Amino acid sequence: MQITKDTRLCMSLAARPGNFGTRFHNYLYGELGLDYVYKAFTTDDLPAAIGGVRALGIRGCAISMPFKEDVIPLVDELAPSAAALRSVNTLVNDDGRLTAHNTDYTAIRLLLESRKVPAGADFVLRGSGGMAKAVAGALHDAGFRQGTVVARNPQAGRELADRYGFDWRPDAGGLQAALLVNATPIGMAGGPEAEDPAFAEEAVRAAGTVFEVVALPVETPLVRAARAAGTPVITGAEVLVLQALEQFELYTGVRPDEELVARAAAHARG
Repeated sequence: MQITKDTRLCMSLAARPGNFGTRFHNYLYGELGLDYVYKAFTTDDLPAAIGGVRALGIRGCAISMPFKEDVIPLVDELAPSAAALRSVNTLVNDDGRLTAHNTDYTAIRLLLESRKVPAGADFVLRGSGGMAKAVAGALHDAGFRQGTVVARNPQAGRELADRYGFDWRPDAGGLQAALLVNATPIGMAGGPEAEDPAFAEEAVRAAGTVFEVVALPVETPLVRAARAAGTPVITGAEVLVLQALEQFELYTGVRPDEELVARAAAHARG
């Protein structure tokens, strides 16, 4: 594809930019003949970066850790998903007006429904950051009522649990539930806890479903433990693809078919 003055730019902002979004979106642009290009960035000046998105007419911007909450005062409008969660992972620029969305929430809801995780199941959710907020909101809105938020930060953990009527605990020791969800950096490649599973083996064996939100690597210690135990698992890679697809549609107005999305995801991982 030849880049011209009319080519529309989409981008991402993250503390540690990766290649998945860049490869995923650019593959789809090429296959669909769309005059767009996608590039990943990082920044130590978020207000200036968002000002650039607005001023330069950048069509869309994916927002990753640690900017998902700090970006809120810098936008013009919160879509219902972002407003309810007070957490943002997507900006759409319409002629200088920035609307914030949360496609993580949408992806999590879709995965819970497609895997038929029963809404009456009890759950344990590790985390209290932006992704944990998306998970908690999706669980609540899908009808889950009996759950425990496990978070090391007592203020953030209690606030998230209280918002939805869940319980809070500072650690997961001894906890078991039908659904286990990890929305922390535990198991994330390159992090200090990259080799650690988010839940104990006995909890994984007792669970009906394990939901790992960490996407890199695809096979985190928790995913490996779930597979070894024969426990059904939803992976962070699945969340990553679905939330990126939702972003793609917001930016372009086009929703590719499942086969093309699968090819784009395989290309992005390759």
